[in-house]
Order: sequence, then structure tokens, then C-alpha cells
Amino acid sequence: MPNRLAQETSPYLLQHAENPVDWWPWSPEAFEEARRRDVPVLLSVGYSSCHWCHVMAHESFEDAETAAYLNAHFVSVKVDREERPDVDAVYMEAVQAATGHGGWPMTVFLTADAAPFYFGTYFPPEPRHGMASFRQVLQGVRAAWTDRRDEVAEVAGKIVQDLAGRELKYGGVDVPGEQELAQALLGLTREYDAAHGGFGGAPKFPPSMAVEFLLRHHARTGAEGALQMARDTCERMARGGIYDQLGGGFARYSVDREWVVPHFEKMLYDNALLCRVYAHLWRSTGSELARRVALETADFMVRELRTAEGGFASALDADSEEQVPGEARPQKGGGGRREGGSGKHVEGAYYVWTPGQLAEVLGEDDARLAAQYFGVTEEGTFEHGQSVLQLPQHEGVFDAGRVESVKRRLLDARALRPAPGRDDKVVAAWNGLAVAALAETGAYFERPDLVEAALAAADLLVRLHLDEHGRLTRTSRDGHAGGNAGVLEDYADVAEGFLALASVTGEGVWLEFAGLLLDQVLDRFTDPESGSLYDTAADAEQLIRRPQDPTDNATPSGWSAAAGALLGYAAHTGSERHRTAAERALGVVKVLGPRAPRFTGWGLATAEALLDGPREIAVVGPDGHPGTRALHRTALLGTAPGAVVAAGAPGSDELPLLADRPLVGGEPAAYVCRNFTCDAPTTDADRLRTVLNG
Repeated sequence: MPNRLAQETSPYLLQHAENPVDWWPWSPEAFEEARRRDVPVLLSVGYSSCHWCHVMAHESFEDAETAAYLNAHFVSVKVDREERPDVDAVYMEAVQAATGHGGWPMTVFLTADAAPFYFGTYFPPEPRHGMASFRQVLQGVRAAWTDRRDEVAEVAGKIVQDLAGRELKYGGVDVPGEQELAQALLGLTREYDAAHGGFGGAPKFPPSMAVEFLLRHHARTGAEGALQMARDTCERMARGGIYDQLGGGFARYSVDREWVVPHFEKMLYDNALLCRVYAHLWRSTGSELARRVALETADFMVRELRTAEGGFASALDADSEEQVPGEARPQKGGGGRREGGSGKHVEGAYYVWTPGQLAEVLGEDDARLAAQYFGVTEEGTFEHGQSVLQLPQHEGVFDAGRVESVKRRLLDARALRPAPGRDDKVVAAWNGLAVAALAETGAYFERPDLVEAALAAADLLVRLHLDEHGRLTRTSRDGHAGGNAGVLEDYADVAEGFLALASVTGEGVWLEFAGLLLDQVLDRFTDPESGSLYDTAADAEQLIRRPQDPTDNATPSGWSAAAGALLGYAAHTGSERHRTAAERALGVVKVLGPRAPRFTGWGLATAEALLDGPREIAVVGPDGHPGTRALHRTALLGTAPGAVVAAGAPGSDELPLLADRPLVGGEPAAYVCRNFTCDAPTTDADRLRTVLNG
């Protein structure tokens, strides 16, 4: 019989709806039940594409004996971290403070007051490698709860007190300047992996926000070292196994420092951020590889992640059913189990190849070419003699037409394998990132279909996620809005996407929607005294601590994303209120940027925009006029950090930057201003390019 999770909309929660565990969703009723029964709460946090979440579910939560013990002695609460990032953040902070590390699945034991007292991540079904089994942990927690309740209460009280004392008040100090940005660049240089690109060792994550900072720093200062690190890192990733050489798009991270073997899940946020970074790298360098990767990643998002409603799904799983030779059948559509496999889910099964599999699809001659081109060996680069496809050699030594034929045939053959499941919930923040990436990529490479995809996703966000008061809902699925309120990153990233659309399309409605969201940021997420930002609104559900994190991780923090969107909106509108809020929010970057540049990349990129102005570009001319189009495209392709663009007909009131901007000599013209000073308008696209890239 299904448990309570059967009534939820989260694909992750629904995956546990048939467990014998009597799961509750996060709710006041769950904690009231724990209080009534006088038992502790087991909080289990994960997400749909998390490999070890699936492992622990299969080993423990699907086990009848373990479930019976849980049901007898605990109230079990399951949380999708992507739906409730606030719950995840609060308890992950406690886990990291107590154990020195974190991760998912996250396993936390709480009192009925939601105070944590024991922590962990994955627990195996039997003792292993010095780890206690999950049953042993459950028995130990129950014994402590029964026999040492005072000790449990004391530990829980100390943890809650410690978390409450971690509130940040960094807002309002001076903004980061030349010195802090130079120190941040030096810090990145010291951590840079010159041999393989990227920063630090294994596991190695795509440093999209740090690369954006490096590109902006080079554009503003001409620092060649910054551009070199950005370019080399992007090339190494694009040639590695972390990039899908057949279908485009990036996996979550590389388990090695060489980018060879990925953790195979594909997240919308990674691909949106990286699509935009590669498009910006092309804008700075003209790199053909950057152009190809940006477009392939955009096409991957539209092809694999786009939902029927026009939004973008959250992720593709790392695992898929192990292929049964001769039994694979075409797979289509979204999440859930697929037919045609062995039933055994294996990480990476959809993506890896052996020389024999290449020969089966291509024949011996083309298989040899494919093995050389993609680095497929008899020994393999992954498990069991299988290889992750890479691009270890320069493409120019191979016949391009033959290579394209090989890639097409391999992609067609791969489509017959059991495909990874898809988490098809639409997360507002990540869709905002996708809107920005697709709008800009479509504009740069004259792909109106990508701009249309961005507009469709933005329209869904307005129709389904945004209410009449400007408040956002965090998620939706199958055209139905979820029940969780948006957090700071939702407001900031959606505003960022709308600002990008305003620049690309010249449609002022997107600037208006961005303003609605950013007013919510100022009114409900900002400390009026210090300018610090919180991840949840002042009127949101009260947890044991109001989460607050200014550091960038897999995505820009809500704090730094809000600073960037506020600054962009102020440049579009001249709003001193929004610019002041952006500057106050950037105070944390002055403190943290030089110390931890890898984890403040978007904040540093926003600081680069602040130091450059940012520049405000108004392009005035009749719609469809060749001169208007040339100036608008040139403005969008300018490398000035954080520049905003408004384009429209003379006399238009669509966008504030167009006000009082006439044609020049009857011809379309571009006006460039920054720091309250404007250059003379120009009708020459080449002259505009020099101004913006100089």
C-alpha cells in the first residue's frame, strides 16, 4: 500500500511512495505525530538523480525488516532538497559542523521540536569500512532517546544555539575594489591545475562562475592570465568525459582531476551556466570549440530537458538499466523506469562503450576510427573494460564528414538503450538560469529557436510560478504549481533571466517582471539595517535557523545572484535604491572574495560589472532595419562586464534607457553611458564594437 508520499508531486518523493517505510512529507503534522508518540524524527534528504540516495533506498528503505523497525520507533520524514533547499541548507550546515563533511543522502535525527542531535549521510545495510550499519545507527539512536534523553536534549540545544549564532552581517561594508579582485585572481591562480584545467583536485566540478569572473576580469583589465585559465579550463572540460561527446551537455562533476570519468547525472543548472559561459568565451575569443559546445549544450537542454509545458526539467539520472544485448528498444519521454533493460540500474550504462560495441554499430573500419577519435580502449577508462567518450586529439587530423557520420550513427544506436530517468519538476531558479543562457546563445549565434525556447520558459514562470503579488512558487510539475514558496535564488535567478530577455528582445515587459521580483528581494529577503540577505523570506516557515549563505556552490548563491540582478536592473532603470542594495550586498564579496575566490565566483563577476559601470547601451532604430539589427547584435556581443542593452524604436517607452534617444541623421544609433557619463552616439557598428571591447 502506498504511503503518504503518494500524494506529493516531487519525482523524488514519489520514488519512495511504495516503500514499506511509513514516510511523511516535511510538515507540522509529522512533528506533532512524533510529539504524540514520544519518538525521534528520522529526516532523510536527497534528490531524484542522486546515485547513493537510490542505493540507500534499495538497501534499507525497501527492506521490510528495516522499515518495520523505523515505523515502530521513529517518525520518518522524506525531503526533496531541490523542493526545500531551506530545510536542506539548515540541516546540512549542522551535519558539516558536526562531522566535517556533508552530502546526500543526508540522514539526520531530530527531536519533535526539529532540533538535530545525530547526523550522517549514507549508511550501509551492514558494517562496512569502519562505518556502522543503518540498523546499528537506528538502534543506537533509539537507545539514546530511551535511556539518555537529557543528554539528547542537551546536545540538540547546543546545536541549535550554535546555528543561531552564525548569522552574517557582512552587508553594508565597502564594495570590493581593484585590490580585492586582484587578490581573488591571485588566489585562483594558486589553486589552478595547469596540467588539466580547473581548480583543485578530485573530485573536480565545473567552475562556471569562476570562469565568468575570469572572462570579465580579462575584458576589464586585459589580464591575459585570467583569459588563459578560462580558455584552457573550458577546452579541457569540453574534451573530457564530463562532456557528452555525442549528445552535448555536461555531467555533474568528474571523479578524477583529468575530467575523464564523470558522475553521470546531468543537471539543468550546470548546463545552463556552462552554456552561457561557453557562449561568453566565444564572444571573447571567437573559439570555434566554444561556439560548438555552447550550441550543443543549448540543443541538449531543449531536446532532453524541455517539458511539454515549455519549462525545463531538473535533471537526468546518473543510472539507467543495464543494456541487454539484442533487446534494446527506443526510449522516449520523461522519468520512471524504462522497458528493454535488464532491470538492474547501473551508473553510466547509457553513455559508455567498448570496442566491441563500436564495431557492432559501425563496422570494423569506422570502429577503429571512433576508438581513436574518442579514446576508447580495450582496457577502458571506466569499469569492466568500458570507456567514457573523450576528445583527446585535435579534430583536424580526422576526416570531418566521416566523423560526423560516426557520431550520428553512435547517437542513433545509443537512443535504443534504456535511457536514464528524468526528474521532470520545473525549478524556478534553474529555469531562470536556462532562460538567460538560451536567450543570449540564441542571439549570439542567430538561432531564433533558442530565443523562442527561452521565451516559452519565461512565459511558464510568469503563468504558473508568479502570483499577482510578485511572489514565486519554487517548483511545478505537469503544469501544476507546487506548494513550496520560492527562496532567494528563485527570485534572483528568474530576475536575471528576465533581464537577459529584455536585452535580447527589447520587450519591456520582462524588465517589469524583473522589477516585481527584485522588489520582493528588497522587501522580504533583505536586512534593512545591514543589507545582508537571507535565503528565505521574512514571512516564510520558521526553521530552527533562517538560512543564509553568500557562497557560490553548484549554482550562484541567492545572495550573489541577487546582487547581480539588482545591479543590472539599476543600470536599466537608473534606480538608486536597487543599485545601493546591490552595493551593500557585495560587501560580503570584499570580505570573502580574496579568501575563497572559488566559492564567490558570481559575486566577483558582479563586482567586475560594478567597477566597469556597468555600461548602459541604448540602440534606437526602426524594428527590422539592417542598421538597428547590426548595432543591437554588436551591443549584445560586447564584452564589457555586466553591460545592459535596450533596443527599440525612437520614442518607445518600452525600456527606460530608450527615453530621449533620437535617431542620428535619420539613422539608427547606439548610445553608451556609464557612471553618469555618455559617449557621443554612433551609427557605426564597428565603432560601437571598439568602445565596448576596449
